Amino acid sequence: MSLESVRADLAAKAPDLTVVVTDKSSATVALAAEALGVEPGQIAKTLSVRVGDRVVLVVTKGTARLDNRKAREALGGKPRMLGAEEVVALTGHPVGGVCPFGLATPLAVYCDVSLKEYAEVWPAAGSINSSVCLTPDRMAELTGATWVDVSQAPAGVTDQAASEAAAG
Repeated sequence: MSLESVRADLAAKAPDLTVVVTDKSSATVALAAEALGVEPGQIAKTLSVRVGDRVVLVVTKGTARLDNRKAREALGGKPRMLGAEEVVALTGHPVGGVCPFGLATPLAVYCDVSLKEYAEVWPAAGSINSSVCLTPDRMAELTGATWVDVSQAPAGVTDQAASEAAAG
C-alpha cells in the first residue's frame, strides 16, 4: 500500500519520475547506497520527528546527523524521533521506506541543505526496497519543503564554512 501511495502521488505530481524497486533491501543508508550503486550521502534520509505537539519530516543526506542546536532553532523546539508504530501510522510508510511522498497524513517537510551537495539524491519510495532519483530542489518543490540547516558540519569544518559551502 505504501509503495502504491508513493507511485500515485508521483504519477499525479511528477509523471516523469520512475520508482526503482530493487531485489535488495534499501532499508538503511548503507544498504540503499549499495543496492543503487551510489554514494551513501546521495541517499536522502527521511527522519520522522516530533517537535512540541507537531510531527514533521526532515530529509537530510544519508551520512548527515542532526545538530541539536541547529534543529531546535530551525524547527522551533527540540526534535524527538518517533517510534516505529507512530511512524507507520502517520506517514503510511514502514521504517526504512519513509519518504516525503504519498503520506497518509499531511506533514510539514524540511529539507536540509546537506542535500545540495549532490546533483541527484535517492529518497526511499514507501517500501524497504524502493527509491526514486531526483534533484534536491525538485524534491523540495514536489513536497512543499522548507530548506533548513539542521545537520552537523563534518569534522574539522566550521558552521560558517559549511553554511557557505551549502549556499554555494
